[in-house]
Amino acid sequence: MAARPLVGSGVVAAVVAWVVFSTVFKFPSRLELVFQTLVSAVTLVMVFVIQHTQSREQAATQRKLDEILRALPGADKAMVTLEEAPDAELEAARLTHREVRGTHE
Repeated sequence: MAARPLVGSGVVAAVVAWVVFSTVFKFPSRLELVFQTLVSAVTLVMVFVIQHTQSREQAATQRKLDEILRALPGADKAMVTLEEAPDAELEAARLTHREVRGTHE
């Protein structure tokens, strides 16, 4: 929902309206502090929500790719557990696949 342009426009409009109304009607500084605190709290919560969502989607994508690798005949089954491999093994796989593709990164 937050990725929709209309939602983003609505949030910007709400912030602009808050700034305009607080200036025109001279809201007490206490209300400004409450607004700033709420914005900070919402931002902090959203960081965790976004991180959780990305981790979940990444895990699902990884499982799907693992299943594709298992289903393909002739596929290197060692690639299924590559995300858990040490850095040296990751680099070796990168070099091997670069040679297979015939490219130079």
